Amino acid sequence: MSRRSGVLEFAVLGLLRESPMHGYELRKRLNTSLGVFRAFSYGTLYPCLKTLVAQGWLTEEAAPEDPLAAASLGGRRAKIVYRLTPEGKEHFEDLLAQTGPDAWEDEQFGVRFAFFGHTERDVRMRVLEGRRSRLEERLERMRASLARTRERLDDYTLELQRHGMESVEREVRWLNELIETERAGRGRAKGRPAETGRDDTDPSDTTK
Repeated sequence: MSRRSGVLEFAVLGLLRESPMHGYELRKRLNTSLGVFRAFSYGTLYPCLKTLVAQGWLTEEAAPEDPLAAASLGGRRAKIVYRLTPEGKEHFEDLLAQTGPDAWEDEQFGVRFAFFGHTERDVRMRVLEGRRSRLEERLERMRASLARTRERLDDYTLELQRHGMESVEREVRWLNELIETERAGRGRAKGRPAETGRDDTDPSDTTK
């Protein structure tokens, strides 16, 4: 499985965990809610859905028909609604718990963050801290590169590199704020009960 297809499968499972959807609605949610899928076609989504159905993580159901709409369609095929199976939900929960380096990369992180509302606090912390560490490494490389090449760059190229550095710096500051919020216990996901009976030590210690 390619990294791109893995991100797509994760996103599809996450959206269908919220509610069943037909393909068009699912593609629309991917386009509008998850920025990484803005330029996205049903031709790419359809094979992914078929794979997830074959693996037993989704089921296909015929959508209930509006009689008036059915008459106007003149016998065209009914829309297919995709629903998460219990096995699919369990698989998605397993994916949510993963905190390896892939979860920190640009494309994966954005999708993972979109489903933080379903993610345990200690997992959120590890993903946020991993992402921050990755960006700090990137920022250090960018600064070193700029220091070596500054004299050879024209004004526009130099400005472009500065802009890139500022973007990374802004995200690092944003991550710092999120991590502090999580540490203070204010990062509880909407609709989730407060966690009780657990060790309240700093979750960031799990990465040490």
